[in-house]
Amino acid sequence: MATTNDLKNGMVLKLDGQLWSVNEFQHVKPGKGGAFVRTTLKNVLSGKVVDKTFNAGTKVETATVDKRNMTYLYKDGTDFVFMDGDTFDQIPVPAETVGGGADYLLENTEVTVAMHEGVALYVELPVTMELVVEHTDPGLQGDRSTGGNKPATLETGAQIQVPLFISTGEKLKVDTRDGRYLGRAN
Repeated sequence: MATTNDLKNGMVLKLDGQLWSVNEFQHVKPGKGGAFVRTTLKNVLSGKVVDKTFNAGTKVETATVDKRNMTYLYKDGTDFVFMDGDTFDQIPVPAETVGGGADYLLENTEVTVAMHEGVALYVELPVTMELVVEHTDPGLQGDRSTGGNKPATLETGAQIQVPLFISTGEKLKVDTRDGRYLGRAN
């Protein structure tokens, strides 16, 4: 337990049975009436952002979220299995928790897994991944970098848009947050 006077950015609170991360907070002392704390909270699981106001000194329940560096090992049914680099424990994480990042996960990729009471909350992938183009239609004579885009299938099975001059077998840098093509990998 903590009071609203102890709030810090990044702190995780347990409100109404859900976990909320503090994005911003501001102590307000109006000329009339009691002081209060205005906060912007982000739901840890859904990403929903809400504004909430607390009276100053109100007790709030804090939650400990443990962020660990883990290595992705393999997919087991619908679960993704990660290994803790320190303890070598293997932890299955459901596909819903991994989310859209599953499209860019390669075996032996280092990721950050946020844990709370033994349950994985979310998985943070590196911002960029280097992936090989498994298949894309061949480019034609005259294709230029400003000419447009075409679909390409990556080694993980993800579909992204790439410039016309990219061919099958090339290694690309891809933004894991939105699946954007960032360029060729060296």
